[in-house]
Amino acid sequence: MAKQQTFGDKSKKKVGETKISVKVIKAFRSEKGTVKYMERFVKVDDVGQIEKMEFTR
Repeated sequence: MAKQQTFGDKSKKKVGETKISVKVIKAFRSEKGTVKYMERFVKVDDVGQIEKMEFTR
């Protein structure tokens, strides 16, 4: 039995999203006065969109 689908055919189908994964780190002061960091991975179309996003604790 011959193979009907090659690896190249499979990879062409899985083009998917063209978004960029970016790790966003936000620093904020806690009630005690110490600095805490919040990390989050975000998928964006363009890196310039990160400045427009609002991240809350």
